[in-house]
Amino acid sequence: MTSLVEIAYGAGWSIVKATPRSLAWPVFRAAADRAARRNGPGTQRLRRNLRQVVGPDMSDAELDELVRAGLRSYARYWLDAFQLPRYSREDFLTMFAIENGERIGEAVEAGTGCVIALPHSGNWDTAGAWVCANGWPLTTVAERLKPEGVYQKFVAYRESLGMEIIPTVGGERAPLEILTERLGQGHVVPLLADRDLSTRGVEVRFFGGRTRMPAGPAMLALRTGAPLFVASLWYDEDYNARGRLDGPLPIPEDGPLDVRVRALTQQIADLLARGIAEHPRDWHMLQRLWLSDQATSAQSTPEQTAPDQARAATSSVDAVSMDSSSVDASPVDASPVAAADPVSQESG
Repeated sequence: MTSLVEIAYGAGWSIVKATPRSLAWPVFRAAADRAARRNGPGTQRLRRNLRQVVGPDMSDAELDELVRAGLRSYARYWLDAFQLPRYSREDFLTMFAIENGERIGEAVEAGTGCVIALPHSGNWDTAGAWVCANGWPLTTVAERLKPEGVYQKFVAYRESLGMEIIPTVGGERAPLEILTERLGQGHVVPLLADRDLSTRGVEVRFFGGRTRMPAGPAMLALRTGAPLFVASLWYDEDYNARGRLDGPLPIPEDGPLDVRVRALTQQIADLLARGIAEHPRDWHMLQRLWLSDQATSAQSTPEQTAPDQARAATSSVDAVSMDSSSVDASPVDASPVAAADPVSQESG
């Protein structure tokens, strides 16, 4: 049976896709403003996450405005997601701009490919479409969500943009094995890296707190020798997707594998934090992130109402793109880091 969630996404890729942006954007923007006024669980979580980013000096009124702007940015991401399939290769080449983007092409030309660690910021789908429009092969992973129909719609959506999508589970081969092979063929492998879904990721310092991030980007770079970059993504004031590429990061050569993975993941965390601090409005993190928050939540988790479950289903689609905490790396090394599903975080 087709679920309501599946029907809703299907409508998005049909009705919204065909609606002129000048008509669709005011509707999405109004929905974001309504979410800010309602101050539901996702909005409250975004506020707490942004407070961690901006620190105590920002006034509550300024933070409220930042949250409202952040929800508008998130709404813009979804509008873009529903409308991107209607654009051409030539459109993608002009609608996204990234500093140092030529380094991606250099890595592809060199035959090494590259790993790119991404934040949940700006529009990572537009960035991926831009990579593909340049003729550079792109392979990433997607967490297999329920219902299956929604997962399949997201896979079809990203494949229509030129991406190769590998499921984290249920595939014929392990994702790490495939991604390693693709890097050897000169592919670009982008992975969302600012949130670990496995609860077994690498603990890092992040905006003055402790959190876990997936080991996947670091593990792939260490395993293959491919250059590792960190991307910052945001929207400009006119909601044009923009970005910056930092790297390649220096790869640790000495010490046990788990120590090198931790050191490299901390480098990723530091560069992700820099980009998020520069553009906090465009960080779409509506989930718990810091370990202190997760410990508090574990002590008392209220039962979800039906509306809460619906919102959770929507936000969980972050797990349908460019995931980086679920690739089994145990064939590489038996250390705790290697066995921590390093390449599957989220895809979303």
